[in-house]
Amino acid sequence: MSANKTGYFSHPSCRKHEMGPGHPECPERLDAIDDRLLVTGVADALDRRQAPAASPADLELAHDKLHVAAMRGLKEELAEQVAAGGSAYAQIDPDTALNAHTWDAALHAAGASLAAVDAVMAGELENAFCAVRPPGHHACRDHAMGFCFFNNVAVAARYALDRHGLQRVAIVDFDVHHGNGTEDILAGDPRVLMVGFFQHPFYPYSGDPPAAANMANFPVPAYTRGMAIREMIEMFWMPKLEEFQPEMVFISAGFDAHREDDLGQLGLTEQDYAWITGRIKGVARRFSKGRIVSTLEGGYNLDALGRSVEAHVRVLADL
Repeated sequence: MSANKTGYFSHPSCRKHEMGPGHPECPERLDAIDDRLLVTGVADALDRRQAPAASPADLELAHDKLHVAAMRGLKEELAEQVAAGGSAYAQIDPDTALNAHTWDAALHAAGASLAAVDAVMAGELENAFCAVRPPGHHACRDHAMGFCFFNNVAVAARYALDRHGLQRVAIVDFDVHHGNGTEDILAGDPRVLMVGFFQHPFYPYSGDPPAAANMANFPVPAYTRGMAIREMIEMFWMPKLEEFQPEMVFISAGFDAHREDDLGQLGLTEQDYAWITGRIKGVARRFSKGRIVSTLEGGYNLDALGRSVEAHVRVLADL
């Protein structure tokens, strides 16, 4: 049995990436989380670790070489653009841009989940939360989109399978948006079961129907509240997870389904996130030696985000 400790992985570069004034996916998100964990004393119970950078070879476990090279090339083009007095941003889509620090931030965001896998597999930690940005679950095999550049959870899942030799891993995605990038990368891989709920129809307008049999997607309409989500989890997620018996569980932890978050229209509260985390933890303790790696995705109302992450981490850490 692994050490009953919860790791907390982050890196200073994750605060330096930003996509312009007023953008909801902002560095202050990590401040809101850190402040909440500090003021509540939860931070004292965590094993805080600085995330290393993922290597291009690590990223290529889930992404095409050309995509990784293109992101590096954009970083270099942006440096020339800024030196020539041009814009400080390189736009990928209307919502997604790089600045001078995005490449480093994205490497450390992916590297956090890889280091968490290593520490959990070594028995140093039972589980871990990665407080990182940019998020990842919209990043597809061959392109960035939706605030995401590399798919942190998909890279980590493939790393656990290919580098650590696990046979089965589960991914739980509870962001308000469908994790289309994770599905794009892992659909049809029988070693992976992905379960998720998301508002539908809603950005990125995918996931219904799912792309393959190993994707258990549960689209829900706007204004669905927590009790209906809990019933769906008991009825649909839990039997699939129990049957699959994962050896490690990954969480794409998006908190933008909170009722106070204006980027979505679902009605969850921090109590719902605590309950969901408890159900996931039960599966992990039965089948996975407790091994969970959770990585931050969405969540844009700063106060609700801080409270929700606190609730999530409290359950991970048995507080």
